[in-house]
Amino acid sequence: MPPRLSFATFLFSAIAAAAAASQPQPLAVMPAPSEVRVSEGRIAVAGGLSADVSGVPSARLQAAISRAAVRWAARIGTQPAQAGASPTRVLIECSEPGAEFPQPTEDESYSLQTGPSGITLRARSALGAMHGLETLLQLVQRDATGWFLPVVSIADQPRFGWRGLLIDVARHWEPVEVIERNLDAMAVVKLNVLHFHLTDDQGFRIESLTHPELQAKGSDGMYYTQEQMRGLIRYAAQRGIRVVPEFDVPGHATSWVVSHPELASLPGPYGIERHWGVFDPVLDPTNEATYALLSDFLGEMSALFPDPYIHIGGDENNGVQWSANPRIQAFIRDHGLKDNEGLHTYFNSRIEKILAAKGKKLAGWDEILQPGLPKACMIESWRGAQALASAAESGYDGILANGFYVDLIQPAAQHYAADPIPTGSTLTPAQRAHILGGEATMWGEWVTPETIDSRIWPRTAAVAERLWSAQSVRDIDDMYRRLSVVGSRLEEAGSLHRRNQDLMLRHLVGENLKVAGVESLRTFISIIEPVKGYQRGGLQVWSNQQVPLVYIADAAQPESEACRDLALAVDRMLFSGPGIKKDEAAPIAATLARWNAAGQEVLGSMIPIYPALREAEPNLRSLAASCTVATAALESIESGRPLSSAGLASDLKTLDLACEPSPSATELPSIATVRLLAEAAALQGERTGLSVEAWRAKVAAAAH
Repeated sequence: MPPRLSFATFLFSAIAAAAAASQPQPLAVMPAPSEVRVSEGRIAVAGGLSADVSGVPSARLQAAISRAAVRWAARIGTQPAQAGASPTRVLIECSEPGAEFPQPTEDESYSLQTGPSGITLRARSALGAMHGLETLLQLVQRDATGWFLPVVSIADQPRFGWRGLLIDVARHWEPVEVIERNLDAMAVVKLNVLHFHLTDDQGFRIESLTHPELQAKGSDGMYYTQEQMRGLIRYAAQRGIRVVPEFDVPGHATSWVVSHPELASLPGPYGIERHWGVFDPVLDPTNEATYALLSDFLGEMSALFPDPYIHIGGDENNGVQWSANPRIQAFIRDHGLKDNEGLHTYFNSRIEKILAAKGKKLAGWDEILQPGLPKACMIESWRGAQALASAAESGYDGILANGFYVDLIQPAAQHYAADPIPTGSTLTPAQRAHILGGEATMWGEWVTPETIDSRIWPRTAAVAERLWSAQSVRDIDDMYRRLSVVGSRLEEAGSLHRRNQDLMLRHLVGENLKVAGVESLRTFISIIEPVKGYQRGGLQVWSNQQVPLVYIADAAQPESEACRDLALAVDRMLFSGPGIKKDEAAPIAATLARWNAAGQEVLGSMIPIYPALREAEPNLRSLAASCTVATAALESIESGRPLSSAGLASDLKTLDLACEPSPSATELPSIATVRLLAEAAALQGERTGLSVEAWRAKVAAAAH
């Protein structure tokens, strides 16, 4: 009997395949299953995929099988069966169909065995069986002899029950088809909650039948009808995904008071906001008409959305209007509410009662957690794991968003490092039970239907793994290896995160992508990234909701694979053995020379013709300068002659200038790698006598 291995141990070793002509690649399953047992051997697969289901019939599971069969055929094709292979059949044993709409407590566990005697998938619920199908689709590999499955036994279940993705459609409108394809992608990586941010200062995106003036005046005509929303809820449920709506109150409320200025805390009139930020308009908690409208609206939304939770936002109320209104301040004093925060809790308590009467639980951001908040409320923490832990210690359920803001264009590794319950947490088991999971957040300031997929995927798969897999699954390099493969699986499910790259290039150079220099432009775009965090708003202050997002920053991907490959190559050269591997300098230099040549072609031949590229001129000059520094450092390393202190100082000054903000709102991630190279070239004389770890630490500290 083969030994039972941890997933990490299993994952980092290649699977032995005696029947294979070449060694198969390690598995690329994401999220990593809880437990895997691997045996030698392989199961050749060809043709279609079909399933025999035993147990309680489930239309949802049958639909999932049909979708899986389509993706299977699209990847493997329908070629004649190979030797020893036949159309692939799966026996699925499922004892419960599950609720019509997924519930927070639904059993999502499954087991999957593949072997010479067949493929068996067992799950208590249809939802667990659907997760097992996604794992099966990720197990398929190909080598020189064809497609095959490894021989494995998997027992799997999620670490957290709430694994979400927030999509904000208020800042920039996203049509139904965008939401549907992202629901399909969510299912691939076992995310199970769509947090739908439907109202904000820039738009009111849901039809109200009780108060149609809300969408009529607050949406620019871009909103989901209730019938469309029912369709999306059914679409999500078919994929095992809950839909939790967010209607932001009392702040972020401009789109509410466009039609109801009498409910604002100061007189109007108001218009839809076109820019981004925190704005003053806030609902008046002292006005009974506010609760009358909200009771009507939340009543019909409670009937529309089957999930037990409704999110009311509650964040970023700057208090300006409340403080400026003497009547509101008098209400605070007369009711013993102490201050604006007390008034906020009064408001939330009123809304909690309205929702409870409709059978719903209130969810909100950190700011709602003030003394007196009912314990039935759930806290979503954008402030961090410590704030979430404090809520749990106080007896509140909660989820983590901090660290998972994929709209901030941080690398997948940074999101991967966040955790709802970090290592070393002192929470008791009872307190840990209050932490339900977490969510990736795709805020909508800088995305459109053309770009949103590329800003969500594939990095959100790393968040999905953090929320599903064991806390011990932490290897960043292996995460990236699997992320690259899972990116293709997401494409199979319909994501456009790669396919829309040509579309974005056409915005820059026109419809004809066969013009001179386009391949150089592709190379340049592949080695830049949009700036991180909230920097873009400061660099492109002229942008707003009505300005098309068709710029170089929109064409660039959040994380450059080419720059990561360069960083790994430099790391191998400098830190993978007892000495510097000088023979690996030449391939690195060749890569940099190719990048530099591409940049020079774009700078010299394309910018004069295509005005949309002109904002990239500083980046292109920075690329040339950094490549010059890197080439000199590599020559120093190859020759064994350390860079002089004066030469290093000059190089570092060049790199500092190359890091200055660009009007294109993009940056060159390779500059950090070049800085490391330059420092290593200057310090190479100190390599002898140091361990690899000490040498790495010395160079890294100098390059910091």
